[in-house]
Amino acid sequence: MSKSFIDNACTTIFFVLLVQFAFVDSKVLLKEKLPCKTFTLYLHDTLFNVTNAANATSSAVTNATGISNFQFGTLIVFDDPLTLDQHILSSPVARAQGFFFYDMKTRYNAWFAFSIVFNSSEHVGTLNLMGADLMNQKTRDISVVGGTGDFFMTRGIATLRTDAVQGLYFRLKMDIKLYECYY
Repeated sequence: MSKSFIDNACTTIFFVLLVQFAFVDSKVLLKEKLPCKTFTLYLHDTLFNVTNAANATSSAVTNATGISNFQFGTLIVFDDPLTLDQHILSSPVARAQGFFFYDMKTRYNAWFAFSIVFNSSEHVGTLNLMGADLMNQKTRDISVVGGTGDFFMTRGIATLRTDAVQGLYFRLKMDIKLYECYY
């Protein structure tokens, strides 16, 4: 056999193996990862309206800009109880502390940034969440971008669903799936 034939055969085999390795590797990388922890929490928010100071858990700290009918520019700060069930009078297992603001001129849409602060016998520490709350969708995902304590450096997704709206009160169901757990 000639040297060029052997060189061509080796080159062909090398490229075939390289292509196969690339496809196998991408399949491994794209394989769906199972969460290392999942749980559901209910966020209970009552917006302050001057007459309900004792029960309010959130307040607008800026007014809407007036350039749209969708509260564009309004910033809301909150300290909301989180429960394991839908009942607002259930014992809170954590608190959601942070803010959201309305960020779309053509329909209701918000952007959240908050910490879930745990201080119970089951969990201690925080989960930090942020992302767009596309309110016109039935469910929407925001990112779990980190944590402390029992949730040190965790990552994941929180799927939000508006569970109830009654005047100044709303409840969000949060299905949380953590994919990187270091505890």
